[in-house]
Amino acid sequence: MLVNLQTILKDADERGYAVPAFNVYNMETVMGVISAAEELRAPVIIQFYSRLATTGFADYLAPIVLRAAEMASVPVCMHLDHGAGYEAAAIALKNGASGIMVDFSALPFEENIEKTKKAVEILSVMNIGVEGEIGHIGSAADGVPTDYTTVEEAKEYVEKTGVSALAIAVGTAHGRYKQAPVLAIDRIREIKEAVGTPLVLHGGSGIPDDQIQLAIEAGIRKINFGTDICYSFLDAVFEVDRKIYAIDLFMREPIKSVANFAKSKIALLGAGGRV
Repeated sequence: MLVNLQTILKDADERGYAVPAFNVYNMETVMGVISAAEELRAPVIIQFYSRLATTGFADYLAPIVLRAAEMASVPVCMHLDHGAGYEAAAIALKNGASGIMVDFSALPFEENIEKTKKAVEILSVMNIGVEGEIGHIGSAADGVPTDYTTVEEAKEYVEKTGVSALAIAVGTAHGRYKQAPVLAIDRIREIKEAVGTPLVLHGGSGIPDDQIQLAIEAGIRKINFGTDICYSFLDAVFEVDRKIYAIDLFMREPIKSVANFAKSKIALLGAGGRV
């Protein structure tokens, strides 16, 4: 069943777990995630990156996600990840997204607030929650960042924008880490106590399990997995016998690999058995 962002995060917030958000790129990654969610009776967020919206990929991908959500017996939110401005948000909305992230975190703080607030005001009319970000979350190739979101900034940002979810910088980055990150758990807890709003952890791929569990205990309610889901799919593709040329048969193992990866994260985040 398709649900909006604020609905899927509300249950996680009330019951103290985190919803896994998986970045998908094709039908097979969608099939793997939905299979895992159904088997473990878990709510999931299926999201696509801003680039897929603006290059036209989402025009093909979104109908697949929506159909999968319609058929699913568990809650599914289709979410835009790192929406790079209003154009990407509008395209995602046109394609049926039930959650939108607008990422103005690279802009000056006040401008980030102004632009995010505008998105919240527009999308609230359609009952669609907005995820915002403060404290830019960069690339793991540049090393593990130590410039964290402050409690004061988080409180002001949430109060002035009205976002449904807040992505914060607490020691993570996108991509594969050169060294495992150590998250600022105390900062997560302080921000959660100050704002109340569900917090989002980007760059979930490669974070040690114990760090993820501590982050959830401190108040993280959505964790993104992009890089590792790509590897779970591609590693399996490279191992399939090339004598299998019927693509539906060829893709069985990659789909299974994605499902196994998704199940491991659903279990880790405490999302299993919530439906």
